[in-house]
Amino acid sequence: MLKYVGLVLSGLTRKKLRTTLTFLSLLAAFTLLGLLQAVNSLFSGAADFLGANRLITQASTSFTQPLPMRLLPQIEAVPGVEAVSHSQFFGGQYGDGRSFFPQFAVNPQRLRQTYPEWVMEEDAWRTFTSTQDGAIAGRLLAEQNGWQVGDIIPLNSFIWTRADGSRLWEWRLVGIFDGKDAEWQKRANLMYLNYGQFDEGRVAGARGLAGVFVVQVADPNDSERIASTIDAKFENSSDETKTQSEQEFQLGFIRQLGDIGLIVNLITGAVFFSILFLTGVAMSQAVRERIPELAVLKCLGFTDRQVMWLVLAESFALCLLGALAGMGVATLVMQFLPPEFPITADAFVWIVAGASVLVLTLLVGLPPALTAQRLKIVDALAGRAGDSPLELALRKAIEWPAFAWRWVMGRPPRDAEAQG
Repeated sequence: MLKYVGLVLSGLTRKKLRTTLTFLSLLAAFTLLGLLQAVNSLFSGAADFLGANRLITQASTSFTQPLPMRLLPQIEAVPGVEAVSHSQFFGGQYGDGRSFFPQFAVNPQRLRQTYPEWVMEEDAWRTFTSTQDGAIAGRLLAEQNGWQVGDIIPLNSFIWTRADGSRLWEWRLVGIFDGKDAEWQKRANLMYLNYGQFDEGRVAGARGLAGVFVVQVADPNDSERIASTIDAKFENSSDETKTQSEQEFQLGFIRQLGDIGLIVNLITGAVFFSILFLTGVAMSQAVRERIPELAVLKCLGFTDRQVMWLVLAESFALCLLGALAGMGVATLVMQFLPPEFPITADAFVWIVAGASVLVLTLLVGLPPALTAQRLKIVDALAGRAGDSPLELALRKAIEWPAFAWRWVMGRPPRDAEAQG
């Protein structure tokens, strides 16, 4: 196979400008494909790292509907439950309002029981528990904002109003936590607030309410029974609940933003469709220009099948080089993204890119390859070689928008001009 490399490369470099422009188009397309599929992979597996031994109890209508704190001891009494904590989304804006990160009002001791994956110094845990206006921040978040323990962090909540009518809350940073392993360390970009000041400071009608309850179970295999038991306790009451695994809860929260996977795949499909026509035109034109040369190859003893594979190899080489360069650029871009966007080109992304190379090679390379295969030496040298039906269909599909545009602009097609 190596003896044909020279022929493939000479075919690609025959028209250097056209090959360069096609390569740059493929590079841009695969860069976008790599970034979009990395986002898709992130959202698809956003909850895979979460513990299988945690359940989330929310209001049956929506997770935005708060639940009364009096439900906590009843949930805690369910057999198989090890610990229960509560969490309320705070929704605070920091600084000029453009810096936003998740904040949750929690009970410090209960947070530590249900989320042992967060690690912090013992003194910091004690200070967080005893400080009414205390807050702890993830390492990534603290580094991003340059925070140090002891800083006062003002947050302007777009959800919660203080008893005095203000929406500005001040929190004292008493600790910086990190994840127990690399997977959790990548997600140390959130903040926990002491529920004490939060509940005491908000308007009277909102006190004593929790957003959701986090339930840690002793045996993950018993989670389904425990979830059913919790929901049965509050069935037909004013506080009906919906209990599900933490993974399901997180995915449900993500879906509130829309079907991310569908959006990403539609954009990827549009990019792929555009690059298909662009590369297809380039490859078809390259083969048409080399009809006499292909006929000479057949005169020298190359079989129809060998000539066909040479054209396909040329298409594959161009698509592969463009894909590798594009994925390389996408991987480089991911390294400079902020911690809030922990996207990476994992195995799934590379598999999608590899499959795209193969599909694109067949779609853009097969029509001209079949033309080369069916080429008759006498017709080719005499200039009578025609295109394959697939290539003709591709060319017509590409030329149709230009044809329609000329009619819209009041200009007749070239054939009509010629006849006139």
